[in-house]
Amino acid sequence: MAIAIETARELNIAVSVAITDAGGHLIAFERMDGGRFHSVYSSTTKAVCAASNKRPTSARGAQAQELDVAHAIGLALAAGPERWTAMEGGFPIIVDGECIGGIGVSGGDWEQDQKIAQAAVAAIGAGWRIDEK
Repeated sequence: MAIAIETARELNIAVSVAITDAGGHLIAFERMDGGRFHSVYSSTTKAVCAASNKRPTSARGAQAQELDVAHAIGLALAAGPERWTAMEGGFPIIVDGECIGGIGVSGGDWEQDQKIAQAAVAAIGAGWRIDEK
């Protein structure tokens, strides 16, 4: 969490950061001063989705297939809007080949959100792909 907040400050943006366990249960959360309130929900959804799918959040389906907008929205509605998102900025936390949780960042553009989440995962010596760490 500290690295995510520090990285956001370096980028001069206010974000929300959510960290979940492998089951998608929220274990840590912070919204920086000035962070928009909608980022609370999008960061949490990104963390949950990343932990569930064991891969970064993106406009791909559960099996990493490309999705058009209608299918991305349909998947979010079917899974539950608090469980799945096509927005970038969510990463699984992988240790010894096992997903132990997820992190979601929201408040910057998608590249900033990804950079912050990746920095936080790397800071604890974890990976974000099953085939690493």
